[in-house]
Amino acid sequence: MTQRPCLTGSAQGGERGKRHASDGCYDHRMAPKRRLTVANAAAALAGADEPFVELFEHGSLVVEFYRPEGEDLQTPHTRDEVYVIASGHGMFSNGGEERPFEPGEVLFVPAGVEHRFTEFSDDFATWVFFYGPEGGESR
Repeated sequence: MTQRPCLTGSAQGGERGKRHASDGCYDHRMAPKRRLTVANAAAALAGADEPFVELFEHGSLVVEFYRPEGEDLQTPHTRDEVYVIASGHGMFSNGGEERPFEPGEVLFVPAGVEHRFTEFSDDFATWVFFYGPEGGESR
């Protein structure tokens, strides 16, 4: 049987990955030796109900892969985050400032700041790294 990632829970960080291999899925967050590649992340995202998948967590760090289709509907997050653009291009609005982005670019968003990707290409995908305490780290 082909294994698939366990993608249960809500977009607010519910019970993702809590099912077991006996039902044909694996807990991708608990596999520290699994390579975090774009190909593996895209495969984990395939068939998900959300435009993102949580792939790894350790301490305060959570790593996700995010690929919105057509429109980015996200709202401000409660923790600081870093994006690393995996593919595609477009515009990024961060706290009212808009600028272009391209593959390989690193973008930082402090906790609570309004942000979103706009005018992005069909192949757009990004790594997302959440870290630190609720409310963000002090400056």
